[in-house]
Amino acid sequence: MSIQIITDSACDLPQELVREYGIDVLPFLVIIDGKEYQDGINITTKEVYDAIRADKVPTTAQVPIDQIAKTFKKYAEQGRECLYLSFSSKLSGTCNTVQMVAQEMMEKFKDFKVTIVDTLSGSLAQGLITLEAAQMAKAGADSGAIIDRARKRSNNNVEHLFSVDDLNYLHRGGRVSSASAFLGGLLQIKPILHVQNGLMIPFQKVRGKKMAIKRIVELVKERSLGDRNQLIGITHADDPDAAEQVKSLLKDSLGYQNFIVNLIGSVLACHIGIGGVAVFAVNKKFAEANVSL
Repeated sequence: MSIQIITDSACDLPQELVREYGIDVLPFLVIIDGKEYQDGINITTKEVYDAIRADKVPTTAQVPIDQIAKTFKKYAEQGRECLYLSFSSKLSGTCNTVQMVAQEMMEKFKDFKVTIVDTLSGSLAQGLITLEAAQMAKAGADSGAIIDRARKRSNNNVEHLFSVDDLNYLHRGGRVSSASAFLGGLLQIKPILHVQNGLMIPFQKVRGKKMAIKRIVELVKERSLGDRNQLIGITHADDPDAAEQVKSLLKDSLGYQNFIVNLIGSVLACHIGIGGVAVFAVNKKFAEANVSL
């Protein structure tokens, strides 16, 4: 019996891929007007964006402990080994909670095996790591090989390159100052951000969305593995036109052919607002580690 791949709803994987590869996705909580929803269960990402447009301020909370425990108990009783690939521990406490629950469950079920890997990633970077693990599991790979690959992938080997439209959301989350947010709005300044060691880091500022998209594509060219067949993740904050522009540039100028395109999910949407666009790709560091794809 193959290892069961589990992740959380910060991964932003399309539902068709989740179903195809049997990935168990645990929901973060989304809070709107004091009411709690389970991400992807009784609220959709589109509904979260609609709430933002209605000037509501959605927030998120980590995956509930009872949900984690229920999931691990189910697989423990089935005798299934599990691999949990978590949202970055630098951005959420869920990874630490999962580790605590996993330890308790392994003490209760002596034969239960569960490995927790902090992907130090979010959105489709986390999704690409999870998807590859699930593909390996479906193909019958040894659980040790799957876990080893996931750990190496999570070592800053997947680029997150993204921009946002409204700096006020980053200001609210403490990423930029109020002055920067105000001036950025006046001057149409768009920040380019990336992720290092699990944290979102401002990298550069450009003027206008067109330049932001162009710069993201340039950075993909500089940093990605460079294999035209590699899978590229693209997410957008309810701005499909921006996602399509990025995809076209990556395809026409760099020759990439394989893409996953999806909405930025509720977990990150609550922090970056509407209009952002992001690209995720395995980078050159992975090749330098002499790990075969």
